Amino acid sequence: MRTKRKISVTIDANILERVEQASETYRIAKSHLAQEAFMLWLKQKTEERMAKGYAEMAREDKKFAELSFESQREVLS
Repeated sequence: MRTKRKISVTIDANILERVEQASETYRIAKSHLAQEAFMLWLKQKTEERMAKGYAEMAREDKKFAELSFESQREVLS
């Protein structure tokens, strides 16, 4: 079973030059560099979404804690 697929991408010429230089310098195929770039981008976006979700959960937890505190205060008064 074939695990790799071929795609076509269009990028700015100056980026392509830098990719070609990196490919030669590090002796890595351009497809490998592209794959690493895609993986890094996906990882970064996933981490950003998770951080946003955790921040949102923290705000919700704080609101709930404040509400609970107020309710307990009313009961004890």
